[in-house]
Amino acid sequence: MRKIFLAASAPFLVLAPAMAMPPPLPEIAGKDAVTLQQEMREGRINSELITAIYLDRILKIDDNGPKLNAVIATFPDAMSEARRLDGERKAGKIRGPLHGIPVLLKDNVEATGPIATTAGSLALARNVTNRDAPLVARLREAGAVILGKTNLSEWANIRSGNSTSGWSAVGGLTKNPHALDRNTCGSSSGSGAAVAAGLAALAIGTETDGSITCPAGINGIVGFKPSVGLVSRSLIVPISHSQDSAGPMALSVRDAAAMLTVIAGRDPADPATAEADAHKRDFAAALSVDALKGKRVGILRDRLGTRADIAALVDDAVKAMEAAGATVVDIKDSKSGLDGLGGAELEILMTELKADMAAYLSSLPDAKAPKTLADLIAFNKAHPEEMRWFDQSLFELAESKGGLDSPAYLEAKAKAMRLAGPEGIDRLLKDNKVDLLVGVTNGPSWTSDLVNGDHYTGPSVSQMPAVAGYPHLTVPMGAVEGLPVGLSFIGTKWSDAEVLAAGYAYEQVSNKRVTPTYRVGIAP
Repeated sequence: MRKIFLAASAPFLVLAPAMAMPPPLPEIAGKDAVTLQQEMREGRINSELITAIYLDRILKIDDNGPKLNAVIATFPDAMSEARRLDGERKAGKIRGPLHGIPVLLKDNVEATGPIATTAGSLALARNVTNRDAPLVARLREAGAVILGKTNLSEWANIRSGNSTSGWSAVGGLTKNPHALDRNTCGSSSGSGAAVAAGLAALAIGTETDGSITCPAGINGIVGFKPSVGLVSRSLIVPISHSQDSAGPMALSVRDAAAMLTVIAGRDPADPATAEADAHKRDFAAALSVDALKGKRVGILRDRLGTRADIAALVDDAVKAMEAAGATVVDIKDSKSGLDGLGGAELEILMTELKADMAAYLSSLPDAKAPKTLADLIAFNKAHPEEMRWFDQSLFELAESKGGLDSPAYLEAKAKAMRLAGPEGIDRLLKDNKVDLLVGVTNGPSWTSDLVNGDHYTGPSVSQMPAVAGYPHLTVPMGAVEGLPVGLSFIGTKWSDAEVLAAGYAYEQVSNKRVTPTYRVGIAP
């Protein structure tokens, strides 16, 4: 699929004398949405110009130059939408903190327009549904400019156990802007790389287990996986209705909180969101630099890995949290009692993938679209370009599973939810008398290897909050040899506001975001 671009210089040609070169574009890379919004209020920039700059950067950095392959396509109406929103601003109508801010969507999220929703697969290359997912409709209502679609690990990394994160048949391999030979993690690979590279200040990611937090951490940005049920999953290509969640990826916690405020809320088509409105609030307004004062924070010491350089980053993070007023408690036994969690999670994901994918595919307007997981398996077998780098062993395993009423699935679901929630996160919070858990999101990025697949060996704390459906925030903690490492904040169900506030307080005293260098390799 080719990207769609407009003439990025058009909005300001009128500012230059006849036959003169257009003026240079202002620099906005590294500026978060809060900063851009302030500059629009002051009249120093407008949405049309911001959108044009991002389109220009996508052309120069993503499609050419370093060729990040983070963006699959841009919407042809992005510039006209930006102009319309500028007109509203001039008329005194400002919809909120996202008014005029361009947003990228992971390419498993449907949006009205001529761009297909592919999940990275050629099987959905013609999947132009002209439907807005409810979260996209909320973004539009809040004044966001829907800029384009980002690359992802194909099928959100659920096709094979030997895949390379960040690769899809539609978008190719996404590169890490901090080191171009390094991986972006998955599956929201393009969203993480695009925000880090300044192709947009905000992006939507989705997570089943680690797919927002890992690419956010590895690309050095903020990522937030909300409590399952806070944000609608309707019209998003699914894996698991028990664990899937969509959430913000941004340059700052405040931006993530503002975006969450917009996209959170009940959706009658998604039963998981029945309680969403009761837990929705202005998450950005709830942020405070004092949020860690008097709080007890539990460090997951047994999940830090063995690297001295990561341990040093954690020690610095502990000092920052203590400086912000927190009492930090070491937790050294967070893995005890969790035997069997991984196997139970796999049973859930495989069973729900088969059922949920069929339900999604059957809803597609195109009568010729695949209708079942078996159809996707057959398509892949018939198209060698899909199977060049890795197999579809997980698809085939899922196809072998029974329905949502199978005893094996029901037993696994009850076991996993119990181990991850009441006997996992909730027990750790209670037994250690702490308000939230903190751990390492990721190790430094590994080299991408399409032949051998991922070789991720870093620490991770994503599984328990993913399986339990609890909130998980990652904030930049620093870097190892220029490769970003994130710090995770985890709370109990519906503690989204408290988790965001704690991460914000840490962010304000630490300020560890790293600017991408687009280098190749690591200097000796």
